[in-house]
Amino acid sequence: MTDADALAHMIRSAYRVAVFTGAGISTESGIPDFRSPGGVWSKMQPIMFQDFVASRDKRREAWTRVFNKTAGWTGASPNAGHYAVADMVKAGKVAAVITQNVDNLHQDSGVPDKQVIEVHGNATYAKCLTCGKRYEIDDLRHRWEADEDITCIFCTGLIKTATISFGQPMPEAEMERAGEEAVLSDLFLVLGSSLVVYPAAGLPVTAKRAGSALVIINREPTDLDPYADLVLNAEIGPLMTDVVARL
Repeated sequence: MTDADALAHMIRSAYRVAVFTGAGISTESGIPDFRSPGGVWSKMQPIMFQDFVASRDKRREAWTRVFNKTAGWTGASPNAGHYAVADMVKAGKVAAVITQNVDNLHQDSGVPDKQVIEVHGNATYAKCLTCGKRYEIDDLRHRWEADEDITCIFCTGLIKTATISFGQPMPEAEMERAGEEAVLSDLFLVLGSSLVVYPAAGLPVTAKRAGSALVIINREPTDLDPYADLVLNAEIGPLMTDVVARL
């Protein structure tokens, strides 16, 4: 039995699959990951949330990165891995896609927004930190070009991209939903996460403790491999395309 056969059998046998994705699924679209050599944080220091809030200069630096696309998180297209996940959602096998990524590629591949749980936010739009009003990035460009301190037109609160920055509280509603999906699943499928960033990386453990089968697909080994029912060190796009063809 091939790796694709084994995984396809587990998915076919499952009643409720939760998919958990990390940077590894999006690197196949050309989006850099965070921590590896050559990754985002090897090229620039992250701006801490408290520094963004406290310093106009830091806010200006953050917005300059956004409009210059320095991090490279936006503007890519979904790849075969994203489309394979979308196909499983459409087939009714996957109840929710929990993602650490901020690139919106699951939605772009066809997964309904209501079934994507973004535990680290989204880099494709911005939100007021005070009232939560959503702003489209392009609509803020003229204010950045005018060297404005970009604040909410409704409540004057600070506007920031909708990503969760270092030092920023995790989104409570999304983390609660993710935990619920982990408990409800009978198969928890990890795609492209190194499983080192907590609390999100604790979700596979939550699922396993609740009785779910755990599958980890990642190019490199992870610390949770010993607890998994199946571990595959492979490229996600080609493997998941093969798997979906066997469902």
